Amino acid sequence: MYHTHVKDVKGMDLPGRVWKMLVGPSAGGCKNMVFGIVEFPADSKPTAHQHGKEEEILYVISGRGEMIIGTERRRLETGVAVYIPPLVDHQVIVEGGEPLVLSCVFSPPLTPGSYDRKDP
Repeated sequence: MYHTHVKDVKGMDLPGRVWKMLVGPSAGGCKNMVFGIVEFPADSKPTAHQHGKEEEILYVISGRGEMIIGTERRRLETGVAVYIPPLVDHQVIVEGGEPLVLSCVFSPPLTPGSYDRKDP
């Protein structure tokens, strides 16, 4: 068993967001997935990205905005869950003057930020 609290986890500064890995291969020994919390600043619009082979599930804890997944746009608000398949571009747009906080699960596990597009 492994137990942790989000306040005890150091955040990783990624482009346009802060990501905290709560459970994964390097945090608790979970072999087949990664679970974390990501916070996007108020009124932000980080660039789109995709994951090579990983599925992702997001759940909105607080805040609101919009998710662009491929060519679809979906509202994000507390209580909404989103599934993102591998190799699909997706982008978060934060609205409403407050941060957007999401829980996220990746399977298979990945290194947070390894999928972000690099500026030329």
